[in-house]
Amino acid sequence: ESDSESQGHTDIQSDMTHLVSFTLWIELGQEQQRAYVMRLLDALEVTDRDKRLKVARAILYLAQGVFDECDTDADVIHWSRHNVFLLYDMGIFTALLELLSMEIDNNQACSSAVRKPAISLADSTELRVLLSIMYLMVETIRLQTEDDRPEWRTAREAFKTELGSPLYNGEPFALLLFTMVTKFCSMNAPHFPMKKVLLLLWKTVLFTMGGFEELQEMKVRGRERLSLPPLPEDSIKVVRSMRAASPPASAMELIEQQQQAKRGRRSRRPLVKQDSLDTYNERDPFKNDDARDEEEDGEEADSGIEGEVDPLDRDVIIQPPPPPPPLRPPTERASLPKGLPWAPKVREKDIEHFLETSRNKFIGFTLGNDTETLVGLPRPIHESVKTLKQHKYVSIAEMQIKREEELQQCPMTLGEEDVDGTPTEILYLGMLPNLSQYVIALLKLLLAAAPTSKAKTDSINILADVLPEEMPITVLQSMKLGIDVNRHKEIIVKAISALLLLLLKHLKLNHIYQFEIVSQHLVFANCIPLILKFFNQNIISYISAKNSICVLDFPHCVVHEMPELTAESLEAGDRNQFCWRNLFSCINLLRILNKLTKWKHSRTMMLVVFKSAPILKRALKVKQAMMQLYVLKLLKIQTKYLGRQWRKSNMKTMSAIYQKVRHRLNDDWAYGNDIDARPWDFQAEECALRENIEKFNSRRYDKNQNGEFAPVDNCLQSVLGQRVELPEDFHYSYEMWLEREVFSQPIQWEGLLQQAQ
Repeated sequence: ESDSESQGHTDIQSDMTHLVSFTLWIELGQEQQRAYVMRLLDALEVTDRDKRLKVARAILYLAQGVFDECDTDADVIHWSRHNVFLLYDMGIFTALLELLSMEIDNNQACSSAVRKPAISLADSTELRVLLSIMYLMVETIRLQTEDDRPEWRTAREAFKTELGSPLYNGEPFALLLFTMVTKFCSMNAPHFPMKKVLLLLWKTVLFTMGGFEELQEMKVRGRERLSLPPLPEDSIKVVRSMRAASPPASAMELIEQQQQAKRGRRSRRPLVKQDSLDTYNERDPFKNDDARDEEEDGEEADSGIEGEVDPLDRDVIIQPPPPPPPLRPPTERASLPKGLPWAPKVREKDIEHFLETSRNKFIGFTLGNDTETLVGLPRPIHESVKTLKQHKYVSIAEMQIKREEELQQCPMTLGEEDVDGTPTEILYLGMLPNLSQYVIALLKLLLAAAPTSKAKTDSINILADVLPEEMPITVLQSMKLGIDVNRHKEIIVKAISALLLLLLKHLKLNHIYQFEIVSQHLVFANCIPLILKFFNQNIISYISAKNSICVLDFPHCVVHEMPELTAESLEAGDRNQFCWRNLFSCINLLRILNKLTKWKHSRTMMLVVFKSAPILKRALKVKQAMMQLYVLKLLKIQTKYLGRQWRKSNMKTMSAIYQKVRHRLNDDWAYGNDIDARPWDFQAEECALRENIEKFNSRRYDKNQNGEFAPVDNCLQSVLGQRVELPEDFHYSYEMWLEREVFSQPIQWEGLLQQAQ
C-alpha cells in the first residue's frame, strides 16, 4: 500500500501545480487555501472515476500534512491538524460520505470482487483513500490539545454531534460502517478494506460516546440524578496506582529452585514436608511457587506478591507508582500504604440472604425481604448487619431494573418513559433490528484475525487490503509482507476488542437491558470459548511480538530519508520490549470476558467447563497490573467450583486475588460453601433474562403496542372543531377525489341506519 500511495503523492503534486499557480501549500494564506479546497470539493463531483480518485488523493495528501513540504515530524502533525479542520469547515466530510455510500452500493464492483479468485489492494483503492481521509478527520478532530483555537473547539463539538445524530439517511454514521462489516462477512463485498473500516468504526464510537474518563463522569452524574451515594473510589485512578504481582512460577523454575535448595539452602522440616505434598498433588504444569519459597518470600516481599521490577511494569498509559520499601524490618511496615485498594461492596440481595440465614438459625422463620427488623437476633448479628449496610452499594443497573418492573406493572399510571436522545440510545435503536448480525460479523472477524486460528477454505479473507497484486519474489519482500500481515491482524483484533468493550460499557450505563441483549448475543455466538482460545497460546510471545518496521512508520517514512531495508533491520523491529497494541487487545478481551460472566452463574460455569483456570494462570505471567487484575477477577469468580485441592495448590494466586480484587463482605469465594455452588441450568437462566429483555424492547421501542389503551376523543364538537392539515397535492386534486370516492360510490343509507340502531 505504501508503494501505491507514494505514486499517488507524485500525481498529487503535479496536479496541484497544474491547478493553481503555487508550489508550496504552507506559504499560502487562509483564503487561498480555502479557495483551493473549494476547487477540490467541486472536482469530487465529476463522473470520471479516475479523475475523482486523483482529487481524493489530493485531499488525502492535505489531511496527511503536506509532508513533502515539512522537515520534521512535528511539522507534519501541525499541518495535518490545520488542514483537517480546514477540510471539515469546507464540508469535505459530507462529500466523502456521499462518495462512500456510492462505493458501498456499487453492485458492479461487488459482483466483480465476488467472481475474482484472489482479491488484492487494487480492488479497494478508492475505498481505502476515502476511509483514510475520514479516519484522519475523525481521529484528528477527536483529540484535544492545549493550543486549540476557539473555532476548533466549536468545530469539534459540532462534528461530534453530527456523527452521533441520525443525519445520514436517518441513521448515525457508525451504523453505515456496521453495514459494511456485515456486507463483508456475508461475502457480498469481499473487497471491502476491513482494517480501515473497523478502525474508523472504533474511533467514531469513541468520539461520539466518549472514552473511559467521560464514561466515569457520566456515571457520577447518573448516580446524582438517581439520588444515589457517590462512588467509593475512581476505578481508573485505583488501577493506575496498582503494581504488578510476581507471576506464578513455571515447572522449570520450580525444578531450578529445588536444585538450588539441595545445593546448600537452609531448609525447614515442616515446610519441606508441605512442599512435597503440594508437588505430589499438583497436576498443573503452570504451578505456583512451592510453599517453602512462599514462606521465605513472605519475609522479603509480602508473600511474593510484589516482586522485582520487570520491563513489563513500564507502562506509558498506566504508570505504576514507585515500588514500596521491602518488608524486612517490622519498623518499616508503617511506611507501606495501609488497607486494600478497593472499598468492599455489599448488595441488597446479600443482606437479605444473610438475614434469612440468621433468622432461620435463631428464631426459626423468615420475614421475606425485610432488612430492618432485627428482633430476636443476637447482638453480633446486629453488628454484622450494621457493617453490611455501611458498605451497601446500589448500582445504576439495579435502579433501572426496579424502574422497569414498575413500568411493566403500571403502564397506565406511570405513563410513557422519557428517553434521552443520547448517541448511545440513537446507535442502539439503529442497531436493534440487525443486532445479532453485527455481533456475529465482529466475532467472525475476531476469529479470523486471532493468532491461534487456522486458515480454512470457508473462512473470510481479511487480507484483501494488505496483499499486493503481485506476490513477493525475494526473501526480503516475503519477510516484509509477513510482518505486514501479522501487523494487519493485530490491528483488527485491537479495533474489534476496543469497539466491543466500549459498546458494552456505554450500553450498560445507558440501560442494563441494552447491555444484556448484546451480552447474550455474544454468549450465544460463542464469544467466551473464542476469547479463551485466543489466550490459549504463548501469551508472553504474543505481547512481546515485534510486527512493525520503524522506518516505515508514518510520518517518519515520508520526512526522513528511507534507509535500505535488509533482513537484519526487519528482524530487529522497534526498541520496545513488548507491543502495546497486543497488550491493549489482551486487556480489552479480558474485560469483555469479565463483563459477560459477572453475576451470571451459568456463564461462570462455562469458564469452569472450558477449563479456563490454567489458561488464565498462564496470562498472569505478564507483569502488567491492569491485565493481572482482570485475570484475577476471572479466577476469583470460579475458585469455589475448582475444588479444595486447586485452592490449596494455588495459594499464591489466592493471595493475589485477596490483595488485588474488590471484596464482597459475605462472598464465600475462597471456600466453596456459597449457596451459588449449585447445579446450573444454562437454558433456564438465559431464557428468563431474554424474556425481560424482550419486554423492555417491546415497551420502549414498539410504537404499535397497547393501541387499545390510547385515549380516544368521543366528543363530536371537539372532533369536528379540529383542524386537519392536508397536503398541497390533495388540495389540487380535491374535486377528483370527491368525484371518485364520494359521488361515484353507491352508499346504502338504509343499511348504515340499521347498523347504527
